[in-house]
Amino acid sequence: VQLQASGGGLVQAGGSLRLSCAASGRTFSSLTMGWFRQAPGKERESVAAISFSGGRTYYADSVKGRFTISRDTAKNTVYLQMNSLKPEDTAVYYCAADLTTGWGRLSGDYWGQGTQVTVSS
Repeated sequence: VQLQASGGGLVQAGGSLRLSCAASGRTFSSLTMGWFRQAPGKERESVAAISFSGGRTYYADSVKGRFTISRDTAKNTVYLQMNSLKPEDTAVYYCAADLTTGWGRLSGDYWGQGTQVTVSS
C-alpha cells in the first residue's frame, strides 16, 4: 500500500483547506485510515481517523467541530476537510493507514509523505 498526500498550503486564520490521501493497491476497503500532524518541537499527534467502512470516525479534541474526515472508495482516497483553521493547526500533516477492519488506535502500518499546513494569524 502506498499513500500519497496532497492539499497542504498557506492559509489565513479562519480559512479552510482540504487534504487528500490517495491509496494505491486493491486493499483500500480494508484500510482504517487517518491523519496525524507534527508541529516543530512537538510530538506527532493523531488528528482524525476513519474506519474501513466509513461508519466510525475519531477526532482529537483540538479539532472537533472544525475538521471532518471522509473517504471515497471509488477514488481510493481519504479527505480531511479543515475549517476555521487556527495558527496552532500549523504542522506537517501525514496520512496513515492500518490494514485492519477493526477499530482502535491507529498505529500506522503505512504512511504517506507529509504535507505542510501553515496558518497565519
